[in-house]
Amino acid sequence: MASTVTAFLEGRRIASGDRDEVTRLLAESHSQDQGSILVFDDASGRVTDLDYRGVAAGPAPRGAGRPRLGVQAREVTLLPRHWEWLADQPGGASATLRRLVDAARHEGRGERERKDAAYRFMQAACGDMAGYEDALRALYRSDEAGFRAAVRGWPEDVGRYIDRLLDADTQAKDGVACG
Repeated sequence: MASTVTAFLEGRRIASGDRDEVTRLLAESHSQDQGSILVFDDASGRVTDLDYRGVAAGPAPRGAGRPRLGVQAREVTLLPRHWEWLADQPGGASATLRRLVDAARHEGRGERERKDAAYRFMQAACGDMAGYEDALRALYRSDEAGFRAAVRGWPEDVGRYIDRLLDADTQAKDGVACG
């Protein structure tokens, strides 16, 4: 599954969804003179860069795999004992690896990982907002009321994104959203 990202311009969410689609949308609709756009990886809360090269030319040609299904061939390096174990699994190595990845993704992120993702976003996007330090302290103390009080005056889109990063059940349900 492709990674999802969310883009902000001055505290307002301007796009969210699949990395490639958000890249295309931003390349088509936002110019550099509008201000500094910050793009965040939805899984980690980290600032991420988008590669705008060749966006106008359309998607890059796909390599080996099953492009209609979104399957891409990539290298996996394992020890011989790992390959032997994979070979004995029903469906072969690829099917087994897909099942293992899906199971790990289904388990979800733990509370600490969610808090760290929110912290990384807040550090990049909210450092100059009133109550920032109080919000961080409350976040790691698990003080919900103190956290809500500290972020009360922040832009709505910022607050919603922080909630999304902290929500254990959040999945990328949205397609590409703008504005």
